[in-house]
Amino acid sequence: PPRSVRVSTPSPPGTALKPVPIWEEVPELPRRFAVHPAYDFRAGAPDVTHFPFDTWRRLVSEQLRGTRAEVLSYGDPRGHAGLREAIARQVGLSRDVRARPEDVLVTNGSQQAVELAARVLLRPGDRVAVEDPGYPPPRHLFTTLGARPVPVPVDEEGLRVDAIPDDCRLVYVSPSHQFPLGTAMSLARRLELIAWADRRDAAIVEDDYDSEFRYTGRPLEPLHSLDTTGRVLYVGSFSKVLLPALRLGFLVAPPSLRTALGKAKYLTDWHSPTVEQAALARFMEEGGFTRHVRKMRREYQARHETVSRIVRRDFAGHLTLVPSAAGLHLTARGRVPSRPIVQAARRAGVWLYPLGDFTAKRDGLAGLVFGFGAIPLGKIEPGLARLREVFDGQG
Repeated sequence: PPRSVRVSTPSPPGTALKPVPIWEEVPELPRRFAVHPAYDFRAGAPDVTHFPFDTWRRLVSEQLRGTRAEVLSYGDPRGHAGLREAIARQVGLSRDVRARPEDVLVTNGSQQAVELAARVLLRPGDRVAVEDPGYPPPRHLFTTLGARPVPVPVDEEGLRVDAIPDDCRLVYVSPSHQFPLGTAMSLARRLELIAWADRRDAAIVEDDYDSEFRYTGRPLEPLHSLDTTGRVLYVGSFSKVLLPALRLGFLVAPPSLRTALGKAKYLTDWHSPTVEQAALARFMEEGGFTRHVRKMRREYQARHETVSRIVRRDFAGHLTLVPSAAGLHLTARGRVPSRPIVQAARRAGVWLYPLGDFTAKRDGLAGLVFGFGAIPLGKIEPGLARLREVFDGQG
C-alpha cells in the first residue's frame, strides 16, 4: 500500500523568521514628526526656516562640480580630513575641548557616536549607568547591544554619582544641559564623576546636548576638559544646530580608542556621506557655522524667555519650571498626572511631551516638556493659551 505522506502546513508569507526577543523591548519607530500640529512644542526639533539654504546649495554644488576623487569615491571611515580639522578647532574655541583632528571621528549623528563607543568598550552583560529621567534612545541601544542599562537618579546638581553601581563599565551623561530636565551638572559633581570613573576603571560618554545655545552665564567646563586620564568620550551633533536631515555628528575620543573606533565605523557603514562632510567643512571654514549659531541663539533666547514668562504667569497653580539657561526646551514639574493633559492638548492641536516619557518606568514623574525650537515666536502665546484652556477643562 502507498505510504502516507505528512504534509506540513506552510507559514503565512513573511512570518517564518522572528527577531531575537530583545527587540520586543524597543519602542516602535518614531512617527512623532510626521504630525504637523497647529502649536508645536515638541522637544528635539530646531527651526529649519532660518537655515542658509542658498549658501548650503552653493557649497554642495561646489563639491559635485568636477572630479574630486576624495569626495566622490569611498572615503576615510574616520571622516573627511577638513571636517575633522574644523570640528577640532570649533570645539576648542567654543567649549574648551582639547582635541586634535586625529582625535575626531565623524559619525551619522550623535546616536551612532554612542553606539560606536559602546561597541568598542562594552561586553555582553556589562552594566551601563544612564540618567533617569534621561534620553531614551541610548538606553534602548545599550540593551540591544547586550549591555544592561541601570537608571540613575538626577537631582538639581546633575547625575547622582553616589547612586551609580560600582560595577558599571560606562556612564552616559548629558552634563551641559541635562535631557529632559535642562539643568547643568555642577562643577563639584563633574569632578566627582571623573574621580568615580578613575577609581572604577570606567568610561564616560559625554553628550554635549544643546551646548551651543546658552542664554545666560558662562558655561561650565565639559567633562572632557576636566579629564586628565583619557576616560571621557565627547559626543556632538549638527542635527539640532543646523538641520535634522543633516545626519552628521562626531566623537572626540582618547588616543587609546582611535584605532578600534575607526574599525568599528568601517564595519558599520564604512563612512558618513562625503559630499555633505566636505560641504560642512567649507561652511565652518568660511564662518557660516558661527554666524548661524549666533543668529539662532538670539532667536531661541527670545522663545526661551517667552515660554518661561507665560508658564510662570499662567500655570503657577499647576506647573513649576525647572531652572534652565540653555537648549531648545524647558521642563516644568506638575502637580497632577500629565498624560491626560497631553492627550487632551494634542486633540486641541497643541503637541508636547509628558515628563514621564523620559523615565525608565514611564509616568514616574509628573510634568511637561516644552520644546520651542520648532514653534515661531508669534505662536507661543496663543499656543500656551490653548493649553491653559485644556488645563481648565481638566480641572
